[in-house]
Amino acid sequence: MSESSSLQRPTTRTARLSAIEEALTNHVVTSQSQLSAILADQGIAVTQATLSRDLDEMNAFKKRLPDGTMAYAVGHVSDDEHPDMTKAETQMSRVLSGLVTSVAAARNLIVVHTPSGAAQYVASVIDKQPVEGVLGTIAGDDTVMVICPDEGNAEARADWLLALASK
Repeated sequence: MSESSSLQRPTTRTARLSAIEEALTNHVVTSQSQLSAILADQGIAVTQATLSRDLDEMNAFKKRLPDGTMAYAVGHVSDDEHPDMTKAETQMSRVLSGLVTSVAAARNLIVVHTPSGAAQYVASVIDKQPVEGVLGTIAGDDTVMVICPDEGNAEARADWLLALASK
């Protein structure tokens, strides 16, 4: 039994998209039926039409792996289009660009605004990546507070988050 089997997700669209992104990141997914089975194992029932729309909305595409297998990947920017960005930053940019509406530094904190219901997802995206100068996040409904050790880090990370969200 994997540790993610105890993970419970709400039945919201955002939670479903997060589960799809996680599945495509952690598994080699070669078909929509395989992806549907992975989601079903997590208690997420989804029709093929909805799954197809979700993949399209996420800019998912099939790419050839080194062994020749064609598998789904997410994102609209290949890593080599932005060589100055790491793979993690590219993934963060893809998510943040659609969900961050404003970023402001306030002393050692960064306040990130999102559409209603998206703050916890944005916070989890930030928390998943070990970001130097970020101690952690707190999320409400439409606001994320990013905690930094000092003002300098907060200003630098606010600029960085804004840049990622603007790509």
